[in-house]
Amino acid sequence: MNAQLLILLSYLLLTLFIGLIFSKKSKKNKVEFFLAGRNLTKPLLFFTMAATNFSAFTIFGFSGAGYRIGYAFYPVMGFGTGFMALSFHIIGSKILVLSKKRNYITPSDFVYDRYNSLFLKRLFSAVMVIFTLPYIAIQAIASGKSINSLIGIPYYYGAVLVTVFIIAYVSMGGLRSIVWTDFIQGIMMVAFTLTAFIIIAHKSGGFVATHNKINMAIPSLFSRPGNNNAMGFGVWFGYMFLWFFADPMFPQLFQRFMMAKDEKSLKTTIVLYPIITTFLFFLTVSIGVMGRLTFPLLTPDKTDAIFPMLLGQYAGTFLSTLLLTGSIAALMSTMDSQLLTLTSMITTDFFKIKKNEILKEKLTLIGLGVLGLIIAIKPPQTILDFVSKTTFNGLSVLAPAVIGGLYWKKANKYGAVSSIIVGEGLVLAYYFKFISTPGIHSIVPIMIATGVVFVLASFFTTSRKENTGIVFQIKKTSLQWAPVFLTLFILGNDFWAWGRKPVIVAGLPIWIWYYFGLGILLSITFKLFFKYTETH
Repeated sequence: MNAQLLILLSYLLLTLFIGLIFSKKSKKNKVEFFLAGRNLTKPLLFFTMAATNFSAFTIFGFSGAGYRIGYAFYPVMGFGTGFMALSFHIIGSKILVLSKKRNYITPSDFVYDRYNSLFLKRLFSAVMVIFTLPYIAIQAIASGKSINSLIGIPYYYGAVLVTVFIIAYVSMGGLRSIVWTDFIQGIMMVAFTLTAFIIIAHKSGGFVATHNKINMAIPSLFSRPGNNNAMGFGVWFGYMFLWFFADPMFPQLFQRFMMAKDEKSLKTTIVLYPIITTFLFFLTVSIGVMGRLTFPLLTPDKTDAIFPMLLGQYAGTFLSTLLLTGSIAALMSTMDSQLLTLTSMITTDFFKIKKNEILKEKLTLIGLGVLGLIIAIKPPQTILDFVSKTTFNGLSVLAPAVIGGLYWKKANKYGAVSSIIVGEGLVLAYYFKFISTPGIHSIVPIMIATGVVFVLASFFTTSRKENTGIVFQIKKTSLQWAPVFLTLFILGNDFWAWGRKPVIVAGLPIWIWYYFGLGILLSITFKLFFKYTETH
């Protein structure tokens, strides 16, 4: 057995050991197995929220996009995802309160409790399952490609290897094993990605010198709207718009709203979120940009492998494999949560598995992993394009039914069902290219149509069995902050500065430094927002 394979297996066995530690406790009940007893403290909640959301897309998709598009991709991810944390408050804090009072287990439990419709509950769950499967697949795809690139194991064998270990530790330890592996994997992901960034920048000639060469050779990588006009304003704004609705509808994140010990734990996560996205996401996009100097002629289907390719080029056999485990950690910390959450939804919402039927839950878990591997047999050209058109768009459609259900008493099951059906119809129409809106991200017209249908259908129909008793009233103190967050969002779409020749400071366009500052300002704003609304 070579040293590279030994390092990888040692890490995978560590995750298995963690699953074994929590295997006895996870068998107590469904709340323990799926929600870790609803008792996650501040550090555990932050790390599991971050690690779960930062996936193969964060490492491989971002670096691939950086290679193809340039730094124009960074703000929509660094600032856009950080700003999205506001939805954790708008949606997550309310789901947290309700889940403790009303004993929710799955995301669809709220939908059923609010709208009193079994059909809607199952439709909601079905959409979450169907559109999360492609995201599960990209974790397998990324693991297979990265292991093949560095160790030489055939692509599909690598994908199967990682998936099998994930299924094993999740089925043994439930959510507690996931939370603690997320804690370890989150630290590994940040530390190893930073180390890889430093090594790649140094070995390629120094960060500033490398960037000056790239700017001379391919200046479009430093511009907005990016290389080949890839991030025109309609697409840029679309991604900023997308994250706010897509991310909280990820079933693995939605379920985590129910796991927090209290609202303070969730608020801490929200405050810290823009900091981690601002700096971690820069690292992975920047690695992709620097990769253009070392591997200048990659075809699009090869670009998502730029991260392991650069490690293989500059880090040496042992170190490159060790650093690769940080990337594997990122995808494992997402895939494990996705598998567990979907298992809870399928077994609760469709099969109605009893307390003592643990074997059926584990078989469901295995089945989902196999489905992900089947999708991974034929990998897409790029991760970004694939998940944007499938998972992100498909899950975003669910947001109006959730937000409306939380805050609007007139919202009803007819509005929710019709909005989901119309929205998903448009998602499919865009995916199969029956509809196209050149220069505008498809999510913009999809969400406009979905929201309009939801409001109109709810307004002009009546359902007497709605549970409006759990609807929240929006606080005036919170509304007073709306202009502040709107201003920050506008600043994040600084279209007035586009098209100018970038001023380079320390190797980077000055607008990158602007977004570093904006990310920090967003975090401070969240902190002040919670301080003000708590005391008034």
